[in-house]
Amino acid sequence: MELLATEVSLVMSRATHAAVVMDGVGTRLRTAEPAVSRVAQRLLRHLTLKLLEVMDDAEKTLEARLAMQRGLMEVVARLQDIAANQLIIAAPDASQDAVAQAQVALLRQAQRPLLHRSLSLSGPCSGAPVQPAPGPSPAPANPNPGSLRALPASSSNPLIQAGVPAMHAGLMQNGRVIFLDKVENYTQIKLSNGQYAYSAEYDPATNKVVGLPYKTNAFCSGGAFLADGRFVSIGGNAPLDFIDPTVGDGFKAVRYLKRSATDASLNGQAWSEPGNKINTARWYASVQTMPDKTLFVASGSLNGLDPTKPENNNPTYEILNEQGISSGRSIDMEILKKNQPYYMYPFIHLLNNGNLFVFVSKSAEIFNVATNTVVKPLPDLPGDYRTYPNTGGSVLLPLSSANGYAADILICGGGAYQDISSPTDPSCGRIKPLDATPKWEMDSMPEGRGMVEGTLLPDGTVIWVNGCNHGAQGFGLAKDPTKTTLIYDPAKPLGQRWSTGPTSGIARLYHSVALLLLDGTLMIAGSNPVEQPLLKPIPGQTPSKDFVTEFQITSYTPPYLSGANANKRPTGVTLSSKSLTANGSTFTIKFSAPAGNKAAKVALYHGGFVTHSLHMNHRMIFLDTTGYQAGATSQTLTVKMPPNKNVAQPGPYVVYVTVDGVPAIGQFVSVA
Repeated sequence: MELLATEVSLVMSRATHAAVVMDGVGTRLRTAEPAVSRVAQRLLRHLTLKLLEVMDDAEKTLEARLAMQRGLMEVVARLQDIAANQLIIAAPDASQDAVAQAQVALLRQAQRPLLHRSLSLSGPCSGAPVQPAPGPSPAPANPNPGSLRALPASSSNPLIQAGVPAMHAGLMQNGRVIFLDKVENYTQIKLSNGQYAYSAEYDPATNKVVGLPYKTNAFCSGGAFLADGRFVSIGGNAPLDFIDPTVGDGFKAVRYLKRSATDASLNGQAWSEPGNKINTARWYASVQTMPDKTLFVASGSLNGLDPTKPENNNPTYEILNEQGISSGRSIDMEILKKNQPYYMYPFIHLLNNGNLFVFVSKSAEIFNVATNTVVKPLPDLPGDYRTYPNTGGSVLLPLSSANGYAADILICGGGAYQDISSPTDPSCGRIKPLDATPKWEMDSMPEGRGMVEGTLLPDGTVIWVNGCNHGAQGFGLAKDPTKTTLIYDPAKPLGQRWSTGPTSGIARLYHSVALLLLDGTLMIAGSNPVEQPLLKPIPGQTPSKDFVTEFQITSYTPPYLSGANANKRPTGVTLSSKSLTANGSTFTIKFSAPAGNKAAKVALYHGGFVTHSLHMNHRMIFLDTTGYQAGATSQTLTVKMPPNKNVAQPGPYVVYVTVDGVPAIGQFVSVA
């Protein structure tokens, strides 16, 4: 570390020398305003080159990389001071506006490459990208784009909409949506104890919402559904006693919520917190349900502090049993360790062989939980960072027997660094991790997007919503909201998969969610990009307070329910059983279909735990069927379940019947 200190000191010395040299150049350029720009560019070039020379020679150990990153942040601040002083000296008679504009331009230019380069010290990736990431690609307007509609407030209380900021969400067996938030100094609902509610149960059928109490701060938790159907939230953050003394420390907390399709007495009941704790503190952890009903819980911060300091981080995983109780052991995970500080909220997908696809930062691997081994490192994804604090979105595309239920994974969006000035990445990578030689097939959205999230639809397409064109995750760190709905059709050829849908009037930034409802519409909610709720924007603030806390809920009606399709739903859907098993067994579905129908499909759908543009455990399986009769208005299908629990791990699912792509109202089932 002495060497590192010497190197950083040398950078400072060289930067100062370069500034002195440029001082002489600048004074000779005199007062012409273009000289200000020339001085800025030359100064930037000198300082950046000197800095990058040192970085190229830096120690490559994790400790050295993180320490170098902290040193670079200090250097950037010093360079800003030097640059500002030299600009003023270089052109003393230039107008104040010209100097100010040049200063801003210079400092932004200087900050971006330096911050981007310093954050690239987050660790060596597992395999070099083999191709550059593409830039944005124009996408045609979808001929049937669907529609967006802001839902009205509750008729019983016109002030109430979502009730709480929608940081986390899940669709429950009663058809209602659970919103889960952190401790706030304001929400739309007060509980019986006089404190604000930080969780709510929203009923799409009535547009009513009720507050739910909890005991521990669920700020940026992970989650999943247990095999028995309970919704579980894991980890969180510290108590805020000065706001609410009734809510305790959430770093190790486990919260449970039970709902039922048949027992209405459970509606509105509070979160259950019997005191179970995870082994180590976790803030920003990802959770994956395994075939044996256990939960794989990975990553997270130990204390919510600076992730460039390893002592604050928890690059481990632990296992919870089928009741959501920790095994009491946290195990190091190398892909998380080497990608610090970009190690939180990794993308995780269960593969059909029982192994996990794990992606963090730009790195990916296939991981065997049972043996704690890396089965196969995968190529790095070209482009910028894809996980927190520059999270894009990741979707496991629909599974089917046609390709042996082999995973096909799409990751889109991301960004360069954690600042409001960060550019965002328009590129997407698609990979089949179990291929003999997996590689990323690159594609791109029409614009760069951070915090963009993809949701599977029952017809096999993916809807992408929310996010920003500049910035990152964090309070006040995003601008230029990306409001246009994007429609992705994975079945089409490369270059023809993207089209655009309607554009929203509501910014959905940090802490937004999207979730498919039983009726086949997409619920979009949230956006709380400030430390505590803000009801009116305050321009000109740093961090930004340009965007308010959004309580309004939006409904997106996809193309399959728009126009003439609105009257083509299958009806009268009856399942022979709602207790199903992933072992190749069969059940029957009866339904009525519109005259002249040409095709029918059955999808087994799990929406998962949604937060921070991650949809944990999200998957959809097209099931094999027999018995369909083209054109018949009365249909009886024999439906075959997936062959094993690797394809459909135990838990609650929704069955959607689609006829010519139009879905019936979904029905919850339990899969064992």
